[in-house]
Amino acid sequence: MNTPVNILAIVGSYRKGGIIERAVDAILASAQEKGAVTRKISLLDKHLEFCTNCRSCTQVAGENYGECILDDDMGALLQEIEWADTLVLASPMNAGTVTALMKRFIERLVCTAYWPWGAPAPKARRPGKSKRALLMASSAAPGILARLTGDVTKRLKFAATMLGAETVGTLFVGLAAQQKHQELNKRTINKAHKLGQKLAAGK
Repeated sequence: MNTPVNILAIVGSYRKGGIIERAVDAILASAQEKGAVTRKISLLDKHLEFCTNCRSCTQVAGENYGECILDDDMGALLQEIEWADTLVLASPMNAGTVTALMKRFIERLVCTAYWPWGAPAPKARRPGKSKRALLMASSAAPGILARLTGDVTKRLKFAATMLGAETVGTLFVGLAAQQKHQELNKRTINKAHKLGQKLAAGK
């Protein structure tokens, strides 16, 4: 019997039940149907302090993530990430990039690097890619235009790399704010289902 794939979605949207969250839900539901175990975390529900660039978390060598001096939910979130085989990193595009929620999370990922004082640059604690990642984004602009002028997928891929994950797919929803309460179109739903099945199969 095959071991089920553990999939963790990290959602950096300000809006519960919006385009991003519903697309992520469609991905996870499809993966569950194929036997995957899924969890979803909304960064809106987490208490994450701003990184102060003190670099305390980067000073001790080793594969374990560095410990932050800030007392918040980041440690527990990193434990959830450790559990996952596959990550779904999701954010709407705001002002050409990821939301401040997602950006704050990404900045805190400095703990994935070893960077002692005096070293010219950080080194990844786990340079290999033991996980997989799916990137999910949306924009009020047409998808092609948004991807050309913004860097949201680049930022999400950067986060995946810091977490030792190889990006295996992207779902980008353009024209996501044509209506106040917009539904997912059939094409997006179909793609979300296919991506969920792909993740559950370990591909």
